[in-house]
Parts: sequence; C-alpha cells; structure tokens
Amino acid sequence: MARTERIKNRILTVVLGILCVAWIYPVVMILLNSLKEERAISTSSIFQLPASETFAGLQNYITALTSRGFLSAFWYSLVITVTSVVLILVCCSMCAWFITRVKTWWTKALYYLFVFSMVVPFQMLMFTLSSTADKLHLNNPYNICIIYLGFGAGLAVFMFCGFMKYVPLELEEASMIDGCGPLGTFFHVVLPVTKPTLISVGILETMWLWNDYLLPYLVLDRKKYMTIPILIQYFRGSFGKVEMGPMMASIMMTVLPIIIVYLFCQKYIIKGVMAGAVKG
Repeated sequence: MARTERIKNRILTVVLGILCVAWIYPVVMILLNSLKEERAISTSSIFQLPASETFAGLQNYITALTSRGFLSAFWYSLVITVTSVVLILVCCSMCAWFITRVKTWWTKALYYLFVFSMVVPFQMLMFTLSSTADKLHLNNPYNICIIYLGFGAGLAVFMFCGFMKYVPLELEEASMIDGCGPLGTFFHVVLPVTKPTLISVGILETMWLWNDYLLPYLVLDRKKYMTIPILIQYFRGSFGKVEMGPMMASIMMTVLPIIIVYLFCQKYIIKGVMAGAVKG
C-alpha cells in the first residue's frame, strides 16, 4: 500500500512539474526575447538564448519606457486597479455583512442575485455598457471603478458572505454595548476579523483588473486614455510594423509586478478561499 502511494505521488509530481514548466515557459520566452535585438526576435532565433551578436541589453526597456506613452498607461492602469479594488473591498464587505446579519427573504434574494451575476457572460452587456458609460461620464480612468464594482461584486460578496457567517455575533454585541454604532462596529470589529478573505479578494481582483483588456477597450476614450494591455496592442512602429523588442519589454514590465504580488500573497489567497468556502 505504501509503495502504491509513493508511485502515485511520483506520478503526480511529474505531472505537476510538466504543468509548471508549461506555465513558466511563455514568461521565460518573453524575458529572453526582451533582451534581444529586433532582427533576432523576428527570425528563428526567437527560441534561442541571447548571443553576443543578438543581445540588446536594456535598450528595449528604455525604448518602451520613453515612447508610446508607457508611463501614462502604467499610471492609468494603476489608478483603475487601486480605486476599483478599494471600492470593491469596502462596498462588498459591507454588503456581505448586511446580508448575513439581516435575515429576510429579500436579503436572500439579493445574495442569489450576486451569485447569479458571476455566470452572466460579459458579451451580453458590452454593447449597451459602452453607451451607458458615455452617458454617465464613466468613460475615464477615474470613474470606471464604478463599472468594475458591478462586475467584481459577485465573487467578492460570495466570499465575504461565506466567511462572515462564522464571525461570532458576540463581538459585535460587545462593541455596541461599548457605544459603537453600526459603522464603528463594522470598521473596528468586523473588518479586521475578515483579514484573510479581505486580502485574498483584493489579490484576486487586482490580478483581474490589472490584466483586463476588453472593458477598458470598450469604455475608455482611446485617444486620451490607454491602459497597459491596450497599449501593448498598439505598440507599432512606422507603416504598422510591430516593434517586437519594446513590446516584449513592456509585457515583461507589466507581468512582473503582478507576479511579485502573487508570489508574496498566495498564502493569503489559500487561507481566504478556505475560510470563505469550507466554513460556508
């Protein structure tokens, strides 16, 4: 029996190792090609390591930073991500607290509506969304967070509700006895307790928002504002030629921050998902 388990574990290790290599390989290829000259990327040398005659150093990164509006696109992506994540965390955690504490038929219906919103395809809404965003002046990086709140609320409310069902009610009652109102109880008692779910939801939403392409492409005025995913598509030189070197460098600079965030915070994702799913 022990031998069978060892064999299963070895097979599983090999399979997971292959999957890991398959996931890491594209990132490694982007990194290597971001250090090559243009002529090496556009030929069969794309799969080879940088050589002395094809090594471009940091020139592609310098070109990416100093042209095509990369820094402004990075700023817009950062603004959209930060404002949207903060809004989702605050509003959805308060909504989940209300749903779990006020047990009526319409709070149950509200909860199921949030859950149902996760399975509604975005393509059903994108045509009317663009015109609605224009009418409500949500077509800029500083107001688009309102739209992202609607799309990100389903998962956030679902996870917060699963965790808050098991937050001891006695903590809230004790804070109210000490003179805290509903807002004071929420921000000083409930929110700190939900830290694992708060962090995991924040990381998941950050990864989605930072890499999102379709919603900003439909809503934002591309003559004024471009996020990084949109900018990479338009990374072209004269006569429509794609500048592969700077494009690879910009992709690497875009991917690297979110990889670092995920590597440092993946343990909180596991804790938050377990707290919100297993307990619920």
